[in-house]
Amino acid sequence: MLIVKKFGGTSVADKERIYNVAKRCIEDYYAGNDVVVVLSAMGKYTDELLDMAHDISEKPPKREVDMLLTVGEQISVSLMAMAMNELRVPAVSLNAFQVSMHSTSDHGNARLKRIDTERILRELENRKIVLVTGFQGVNKFDDYTTLGRGGSDTTAVALAAALHADACEIYTDVDGIYTADPRLVPTARKLKEITYDEMLDLATLGAGVLHNRSVEMAKKYSVPLVVRSSLNNNEGTVVKEEISVERMLISGVALDTDAVRIAVIGLKDVPGTAFKVFDVLAKKKINVDVILQSIGRSGTKDISFTVHKNDLDEAVAALEAARARLGFKELHAVKSIAKLSIVGAGMMSNPGVAAKMFESLYNAGVNINMISTSEIRVTVLINEKDGIRAMNAVHDAFDLAD
Repeated sequence: MLIVKKFGGTSVADKERIYNVAKRCIEDYYAGNDVVVVLSAMGKYTDELLDMAHDISEKPPKREVDMLLTVGEQISVSLMAMAMNELRVPAVSLNAFQVSMHSTSDHGNARLKRIDTERILRELENRKIVLVTGFQGVNKFDDYTTLGRGGSDTTAVALAAALHADACEIYTDVDGIYTADPRLVPTARKLKEITYDEMLDLATLGAGVLHNRSVEMAKKYSVPLVVRSSLNNNEGTVVKEEISVERMLISGVALDTDAVRIAVIGLKDVPGTAFKVFDVLAKKKINVDVILQSIGRSGTKDISFTVHKNDLDEAVAALEAARARLGFKELHAVKSIAKLSIVGAGMMSNPGVAAKMFESLYNAGVNINMISTSEIRVTVLINEKDGIRAMNAVHDAFDLAD
């Protein structure tokens, strides 16, 4: 078997945990498997590097930030290779250049285009454990890029797809995927299985267990994922196309406090207005989520939407620059909001799910600002200060407790 294993930053935060991961990987190696390991930067080292960058420059160039951040993963894989060799098992560390992980040129949020597997396969044939830097790629200019926060998950899934791996295991500091963040909702319980679609929505809507692009890629290439803890041997959660366990009404509740709401006030109520607004943002590669357009009155209408807080300044600047062409009267940004979502394929065949969610928020005294729905999710915008309380209320209402 060929197994791809990915370990997050907390799993390799210090010497003891590095050796713990090394021994877990060596168990699979001694069982006769080929093992490829993807690592994140140690602990909070990425945050420390970012602090260094912003200490030097208020707005450091994105290319240089990527050049800096890739150091973190290179430290992890080289130390891990040293630990494995110390344990008498041959291992080799490879960065994005050495593997040739080709990516787009969007610094800070690049996408992998293809992976050259020759070097990895050669090292595996020599019975070495191969350690690959997560989170990074190389663009057509031979510059380092990074894949966005959580991008090591995407690296692991991409490698599993390219190598036709038999298994892709994502190790974190929790036992698997829960019905809610167990650090915020004490009664959350672990799921045995979850579908790609449900996991993709949860990951996109704030559940930090998996990078949303990794789930998207796993679904596209039918890569079965297992999410489990690096700190114990408990069974994890399997992410796959169809699940065999009895389907619950909803699979999980997610809270995202990284969103901000932008309101564009006084737009002309004519065809093409919405296109012009969102085209401005699309050209800046800014993702937009919950959208609400008001009913036109007196020849004008308002459009509200959410973006990630890191995109707020760029979004406002782009819209202000296009004010004359768009013809809006005012632009407002609200930062103290949170997106609360329920996700579950079971809601497709069960009417009243949204009403039940709204009732639970009403009983908890939580006001709803905006609502967005799809076949398998309902998302509401609420005040950030109500976030955790609202999350627990909704979780209890759907009887998801352990």
